[in-house]
Amino acid sequence: MSDIVIAAAKRTAIGSFLGQFNGVPTPTLGATAIRAAMEQSGIAADDVSEVIMGCVLPANLGQAPARQASLAAGLPTSAGCTTLNKVCGSGMKAIMLGHDLIKAGSASIVVAGGMESMSNAPHMLPNSRTGNRYGNFQAVDHMAWDGLTNPYDGQSMGVFAEAAVSKFGFTREEQDAYAIESVKRAQAAQADGAFKDEIVPVKVATRKGEVEFDQDEQPGKSDIAKVPTLKPAFKKDGSVTAASSSSIS
Repeated sequence: MSDIVIAAAKRTAIGSFLGQFNGVPTPTLGATAIRAAMEQSGIAADDVSEVIMGCVLPANLGQAPARQASLAAGLPTSAGCTTLNKVCGSGMKAIMLGHDLIKAGSASIVVAGGMESMSNAPHMLPNSRTGNRYGNFQAVDHMAWDGLTNPYDGQSMGVFAEAAVSKFGFTREEQDAYAIESVKRAQAAQADGAFKDEIVPVKVATRKGEVEFDQDEQPGKSDIAKVPTLKPAFKKDGSVTAASSSSIS
């Protein structure tokens, strides 16, 4: 068998929570990246045999999000489409499975990636089909419950970051320094255009007309001067803050 290679790779910019991509459907973001990668690769759409797209927050996206993204990107209905849910690693797992399909001889060309929009994750009403006989009726945050909460004890993922801090002895100062350096590197890379070739612009309809977004949103919003002043985010006497955590986007 010939070597299995990644023929092209494209992504959209990464938005911030309720930011530039608020209201843009997740499959639309996926389709934008797929279309650009196909153009970059020079591969004919009809030659694609499988599409695997990771998506951890599929509620309210409609049936078969990967199929939606595939069709919107111009790929044929003959391509099999699978939506993959693997918390924090669905896009990478999609690529791994694509490799395995090709190696097994089950596919020749696979489109694989991930798509997500935390901003558009809905609130859900459990047990609403059977009604609520008496008392308050609580909505459940799809993003928090299905994406960021341990189902076995109900604790936030940030609590486990605190556990890692305790286990390995990371200090607050070390975490702050790492976060500040990370922001500096991201801002410098963005200013130097390091991500320009991998990002495909997304056109978004706004009240001021159609706007094209092609820059990651979070680095520009980060203020490193505030990092040492932030309060713990997950534990009263903890040391993990919003700055040393993954951003919600």
